[in-house]
Amino acid sequence: MSSDRQHETGRTRPAAVIVLAAGAGTRMKSTRPKILHEIAGRSLVEHAVRAVAGLQPERLAVVVRHQRDVVVEHLGTVAPDAVIVDQDEVPGTGRAVEVAVEALGELDGTVVVTYGDVPLLSTDLLGELVAAHRPGGVTLLTTELDEPGAYGRVLRAQDDTVAGIVEFKDATEEQRAIREVNSGIYAFDAALLRRVLPQLSTENAQREKYLTDVIGLARAEGVPVSALTCPDRWQLEGVNDRVQLAAVGAELNRRTVEGWMRAGVTVVDPATTWIGADVTIEPDVTVLPGTQLHGRTTVATGATVGPDSTLTDVVIGAGATVVRTHGSGARIGDGATVGPFAYLRPGTDLGADGKIGTFVETKNATIGAGSKVPHLSYVGDATIGTNSNIGAASVFVNYDGVNKHHTTIGSDVRMGSDNMYVAPVTVGDGAYSGAGTVIRKDVPAGALAINVAPQRNLDGWVTTNRTGTAAAKAAERAGATTDSTTDRPTAESDPS
Repeated sequence: MSSDRQHETGRTRPAAVIVLAAGAGTRMKSTRPKILHEIAGRSLVEHAVRAVAGLQPERLAVVVRHQRDVVVEHLGTVAPDAVIVDQDEVPGTGRAVEVAVEALGELDGTVVVTYGDVPLLSTDLLGELVAAHRPGGVTLLTTELDEPGAYGRVLRAQDDTVAGIVEFKDATEEQRAIREVNSGIYAFDAALLRRVLPQLSTENAQREKYLTDVIGLARAEGVPVSALTCPDRWQLEGVNDRVQLAAVGAELNRRTVEGWMRAGVTVVDPATTWIGADVTIEPDVTVLPGTQLHGRTTVATGATVGPDSTLTDVVIGAGATVVRTHGSGARIGDGATVGPFAYLRPGTDLGADGKIGTFVETKNATIGAGSKVPHLSYVGDATIGTNSNIGAASVFVNYDGVNKHHTTIGSDVRMGSDNMYVAPVTVGDGAYSGAGTVIRKDVPAGALAINVAPQRNLDGWVTTNRTGTAAAKAAERAGATTDSTTDRPTAESDPS
């Protein structure tokens, strides 16, 4: 065997892999193609092409038809080197493989056929199939089910080789009682496919060209037909409706969570924890109940995430704590704390030992190491230096109705509560501000910004203007007198 037919693991490389992805998926009842529905953050077809890519096939073909342009656009991102093959008007998996073989041209060796809606199928299992395949023949993946349903049944000869496959709708009652079912995933000899695919007929209940009929044609030629039985039926589970989508997604998540726990991550409640396929978690991380980690989220060692947090594409530093937080496209530094009830929007970058606290929303905000936005604030389009503190109930007023503007806060700044920063504005290092300040112009370093008018108290106003109310009675009990003057301004006219 030539060296170019081996990849570095020593496993035989197939000459080609054909992924069948032309079906309409009508049982999904969706405007989106079935194979573009997602589990664990990847489309069904992305799971499929990633599995076959691990075999390092010489050629990869994907057969498409339903919503062809949408599917092809997606394949351009997840399988850019794939040969796109259009299935014609002739229905059936046999015809799909036939047009793929025609499109791939000269092939010599093993051709693997699989599907775009079998997301748990692994590279390892496909590798076992290729290794078990006998040159010149056919090898199929099978499994045994307690309730085989509508799957095609595997018919065995007396010598236990595969005699044929019968589709459920064409099967007799005796054949339907067989528990061994065909997964529809095969390894074929390329030359065999070229010989027998043109012989396939549509003379059957579905009026389709069945790929399973290749088995009978191969046996008629005396070609060896064998089966590799897979005890893990989930790897062969296809998705045809949203019930199956949820079931397969839940099983994949169970396996993913278990894998991270075995890698040194503490998951307190696996049943309520969801971890995407592209998430990375280091050892000694703790994930609390109700947490969802999506996209390319990464969590460094010693961090605690949750409970009740949903994070997408968030980078969490070592030893950080993220509690009851919704976030996307954000970075959280080492030792920083976030939440509870924080909302991190894209562009948030919290420095080491910083804090984004309760009911704080951030967007396009760089918050330096040791700086804190503790509570009830909005920080948008802003840069905050190191070791600064933003008082409660502060708003960075970044939008003038037409354009967004930036606010810059220096280092070691102490801002009062209920401040408004009307961007663009800069606050220098070491500056302070009073409570209730509206900052409309730059504050120099070390300055105190205040713009509050002197407080005025109108004695006796409640007992005069709210006679008989609970407040007035309370004031009278406290010794307040009625204001009898006529030139005293009322609250409605008080300019303060």
